[in-house]
Amino acid sequence: MTTAPLLLRDDDGAIATITLNRPASRNALSMRLMEALDGELAAIAGDPAIHVVILAANGPAFCAGHDMREMRATPTREAYEQVFALCSRLMRRIVALPKPVIARVHGAASAAGCQLVATCDLAIAGASARFATPGVNIGLFCSTPMVALSRAVGRKAAMEMLLTGDLIDADRAREIGLVNRVVPDRDLTGATVALARQIASKSPLTLAIGKEAFYRQAELGLAEAYAMTSEVMTRNMLARDAEEGIDAFLEKRDPVWSGT
Repeated sequence: MTTAPLLLRDDDGAIATITLNRPASRNALSMRLMEALDGELAAIAGDPAIHVVILAANGPAFCAGHDMREMRATPTREAYEQVFALCSRLMRRIVALPKPVIARVHGAASAAGCQLVATCDLAIAGASARFATPGVNIGLFCSTPMVALSRAVGRKAAMEMLLTGDLIDADRAREIGLVNRVVPDRDLTGATVALARQIASKSPLTLAIGKEAFYRQAELGLAEAYAMTSEVMTRNMLARDAEEGIDAFLEKRDPVWSGT
C-alpha cells in the first residue's frame, strides 16, 4: 500500500495552492504535517515564480487543530514543548513569507485550525464553514491560537470565542474580521482563485515590501510606525517596479513588472 502525501501542491502560473491532505483526521496538525507545511512555505519563499499562496484542505473539514491522539501518546513536557514550538514557527513562517497567503476555508476550522486561518493574510470561507477555539471545553485554553486570533479580530470577540469555545458561523466570522468574504460553498474555489489572480497581477516586489511593512507597523507606536513606513515608501519609490508602475499610470498603459 502507498501512503498518501500529507501535503499537496499545485502551481497555476504565479499561484501555488497548498492543500492539507489528512482528510480522515480532519487535517489535524500532526508534527509531520506541520513540518511538511513549514518546509513547503520555506521553499516557496525563495521561488520567484510564485506570487501568491492559497492554503486549502481536503476532506470534510479545513483543520481540526492539533492532533490530540498524537500529543497524548507522548505526555511529556519535552514533547508538548516541541509541538507548540513547531506550531509557533509555522505561524511565524506564514507572517514572514514575502507572498500573500489566502486561506480557502470549508467545514470546520477549530483551535489551531482557527489559528491557521487567523494567521493567513486573507481568508475566504464557504457559507457552511464554522470556526471555534474550543480548548476551554477540554481543560486546555487555546493560548497559542489566541495570539493570531486576538490580532485578527477585536478583543471582545476574541475573548468570547476563547472563553465559551462556541462555534461561530461564516457570517459571524466575517462580521468580526476573521475572514474577508463568505461565498456559496460551490463558489469557494473559484472565488479564492479570482482573488489570488488579482493579487498575483501586482508587482511581487511591492507585495513583499507591503506585507512586511504591514505587520511591522502594527506592532509600533504611531510615531514609530510613520517613521518606519516613510522609510519603506522611500525605498519602494526607488525600485524599478514603482518607476514602471507610475510611468504606466501616467502613460495609460499596463505595467510590465520586473520584480526589482
